[in-house]
Parts: sequence; structure tokens; C-alpha cells
Amino acid sequence: MTGLKMKMDELAEKIIKGEKLALARGITIIENNRKGKEELVAKLYPEAGRAHRIGIAGPPGVGKSTTTFRIASAFSKTDKCVGIVAVDPTSPFTGGALLGDRIRMNELFNDPGVFIRSMATRGSMGGLAVAATEAGDVLDASGKDVVIFETVGIGQSELDIAKACDTVVLILAPESGDGVQAMKAGFMEIADIFAVNKSDREGADKAVLEIQNVLSLHGDVDWTIPVLQTTATTNSGIDDLIAKIGEHYDFLKETGLLDRRRQDQFTDRVKSVVKKLISSAFWTDEREVKLEELVRSNPEKLRSPYRIAHKLTESFLQK
Repeated sequence: MTGLKMKMDELAEKIIKGEKLALARGITIIENNRKGKEELVAKLYPEAGRAHRIGIAGPPGVGKSTTTFRIASAFSKTDKCVGIVAVDPTSPFTGGALLGDRIRMNELFNDPGVFIRSMATRGSMGGLAVAATEAGDVLDASGKDVVIFETVGIGQSELDIAKACDTVVLILAPESGDGVQAMKAGFMEIADIFAVNKSDREGADKAVLEIQNVLSLHGDVDWTIPVLQTTATTNSGIDDLIAKIGEHYDFLKETGLLDRRRQDQFTDRVKSVVKKLISSAFWTDEREVKLEELVRSNPEKLRSPYRIAHKLTESFLQK
């Protein structure tokens, strides 16, 4: 056994015991793609799979952080251990919010049943979605009952993170533009629960009806996707939201969809790793130089990305 593997095994054992310093170190190794990452993930992955993974997504400014705080607090009060991966540079978790939000978040930081890890979008050299998902594995393996992912917006990275969750909650504001943007981004197909937050604003009822009309055309025949109204700042509607999150998780387990969903997620992750391994093996310094030569030597009118790609991959694919 190599020294690195021994270190990762020791770290994994501490993570499985729930030691907070080990948790923080493990996630840092994953986020920064440091040596030992693969060994650590391999050791922890068999211990993961027991936590309910909840994705909180939505456009910036709709109240995702406050909603996450309310949900985490409620779970903690029922003696559930909660892990939070906050992927949001403007989130209260990263210190970029108003004073009132910071005060509320301090309650979670001081809660022994809650572990919070912030992941900046500018970091995660191994890929933001992959790093966030694997950070969830670390929290899951440490014995957390619930792992919550709060994302920055509704782009591709956020969509990939949401796809790795058991239950996806899409938070929207009464303004209809947010809903349209979310639907275009692909969240309509994977959201399990909709919450129109800041529902004390004008237009909340209309937004709920619009979402319900769209869902009537695309809804799942087995799970009726709820559209709730919440105002997270006052805790209004949060109990109903938490109840629906629990109902959805029970539905997945009772129908066997939880196992099927997680198998699909694991398959996607293997494909992602294979793609990364092949790309790393392919792009040697020699091939980088060859690519530049092929681009420069081909007249623009005769240039085709497919022809150049085939030339580059001929010898590689024959191995």
C-alpha cells in the first residue's frame, strides 16, 4: 500500500466517523482535484447512498439561500444531520449577503447537526458539477441524513448538479420572466417541486397558474408536481414545502424510482469520468502541436473540424 493511499484511507475513516476537520479536508481535495482524490472517492463511495439529496435551484435573487436555511433548520430540529453544499458566490454562506441573512446563517454555523461547505464558481478545477456532486458523496458518507445543494442559477452546471439529486426544488419569483428562463434551461423536465417564493408580492397567484398550465402538458402521470407559494423570510409556506419534499422521497422509495434514478446517475458519472480520462490521454503536447499545424496548413475554404479531428484521432482510435 502506497503512502498516499494510506493517508487517504485514514482520512476516509475519519470522514466516515463524521469528524468535521476531515470533512473539510476531504472536500478541499476534491474541489481542487488534488492527488489522492480518486483513492478518497473510491473509499467513500460505498459508504454513501443513504442521504436524501435535495437540489435547490432557481435564478439569482429568488431567495434560494433563505429557503435553504429554513429547510436545513427544520430538518436539524427533527434531529437529522444536514450537509449543505452552497455553490453560490453571492450566497450568505460566502458572506456576500445582507446583515439579516448573515445573522440567520450564523445559527446554522453554530448548529452541531449542520455542516456547510461553500464552493465558489470560480474554483473547482476538476469541474464545478463534478466537484459539487463528489462533495455531496463526502457528506453522505459521513452519516448526513440530508444533503442540500444550493446552486447559483439555472445554467448547465446547475442543471448537472440538479440531475445528481433525488429531489429537485425549483425556486421562482412572481415575475414571469424567471419561470420562462427556467423552463428554457431544461429545469422544467427535472424539477420535482416548484415554489414561487416572495409570494407576498403582486403576481404570485398568476405565476402559480402559469406554471401549473405548463406542467399540465408535461407532468408525470405518477407524481403530481406541486406548485407551492412560499415567503422564506417569514417562514411562510416552508412547512408545506418540507412536507412535499418528504412525500416525494417516499414516493421514489415506494415505486423503486430512487434506485433507478441513482443507477442512471452513477452511469452518467462513469461516462463523465471516462470522457475526462480519454481527453487527458489524448491531448498530449505532440497532438496539440499537430492540431496547430493542421489548422495553419489548411486553407480556410477547405478547413473542416471533422476532417482535422479524424486526422488527429486516426492513430489513437486504432490502439
